[in-house]
Amino acid sequence: MEAQRVTILKTEYVTLDVKRFVLTRPKGFRFMPGQGCMVSIDMEGLREEKRAFTFTNLPSARTLELIVKIYPGHKGVTQQMSLMRKGDALLLHEVFGTITYKGPGFFFAGGAGITPFLAIFRQLHKEGRLKGSTLVYSNKAASDVIMDEELTAMLGRNYLKTFTRQGVIGFRDRRIDKDTLITLVQDFDQHFYLCGPPEFVGDLQRMLVELGASPESLVFEA
Repeated sequence: MEAQRVTILKTEYVTLDVKRFVLTRPKGFRFMPGQGCMVSIDMEGLREEKRAFTFTNLPSARTLELIVKIYPGHKGVTQQMSLMRKGDALLLHEVFGTITYKGPGFFFAGGAGITPFLAIFRQLHKEGRLKGSTLVYSNKAASDVIMDEELTAMLGRNYLKTFTRQGVIGFRDRRIDKDTLITLVQDFDQHFYLCGPPEFVGDLQRMLVELGASPESLVFEA
């Protein structure tokens, strides 16, 4: 796929280290909810430095939206993106992604791993098809939760938060383990959507299969 140049229309921080970008949308540009794209910065010396980001907007939207975790200590692409403003440009390369909606089930997200699910939830919410799906969202602390108000509005009681480093009254304050899965899931004959750091996804894959989930029911980025 030939790279397509897009212009930044708006930027804002949604947490202390997560930045939202609203971009122009090339004519005919298509993706499915949950899919992403290889992105680079349209600047000398950075055009070949591609990173994977997931679109969070509805497929029918006139603009594109990326929600990007910034890693300033890495001195890389996201650090440079933290400095970008309205009018700057990015390059979109090949679309990719195996996280697509297969049916109701449990969604497990770790940190910025929520991004593929945002487009899926927004599409299902628009169509009135979110019933039967539950989100379990794990973060280090409450301040790290991305798009908390919108997720609460869409999912209500089916939105569960866990925190690994900060006890928050009314929420679980431990990592997701087998006991947590048994308590929350109960029925393992359904779809499970997983996205987050490799260790987070790997541990969930192993535990879910050990508890009776079919490997074919697990949806994650291969």
